[in-house]
Amino acid sequence: MDSENREEVIKKLSLALQKISQQMPVSFIPEVGMNIVFALPDAKTNMDVAGVEGRIVKKGDRVFPVGDIKFGASDHIARIVLTAMKFDPEVRSAANIRFSEEAVSKLEELLFEVRSFDREKEPAGVSTMDWGVAFCCKLDDVPDIIFDRGAMGKEPMIRFLADDPQTIANNIIMLFERINNKN
Repeated sequence: MDSENREEVIKKLSLALQKISQQMPVSFIPEVGMNIVFALPDAKTNMDVAGVEGRIVKKGDRVFPVGDIKFGASDHIARIVLTAMKFDPEVRSAANIRFSEEAVSKLEELLFEVRSFDREKEPAGVSTMDWGVAFCCKLDDVPDIIFDRGAMGKEPMIRFLADDPQTIANNIIMLFERINNKN
């Protein structure tokens, strides 16, 4: 059963990655790179979360996944989904894109549930993603979008959360289309 779940996770993540690689603009890729992840049901560690090894980067005018999809390939984005799963176990996928005020505004217009946290208020000795995601979640409620405006040495970021990676890919492309059409 576990190997079937792992194969299904990789298959679904591969399809979402293909859509992102073909349709997402390079302008959405943060300086630190992007990743999209998908966790096994009941995931507990980053080894239970598949992601793109080496992240997704800009290569000229192309969106380029540096490596293969593997379990344990992501730490940062995997922590986002693992924390979200503590609030809602159905939310098993996450991705990050470059922050812009326009993107946040368009996401709100599209009626996504958008929440943010302030990195300056992060308690000492905790992981930013563990704290920031938990700060934005409620008892059994995980928002669609979590963003922050950065801090000294920390790039601002928008994070998408959903039950599966195809939903995330579709939501990112919908955001791009809304920004591109200026509607």
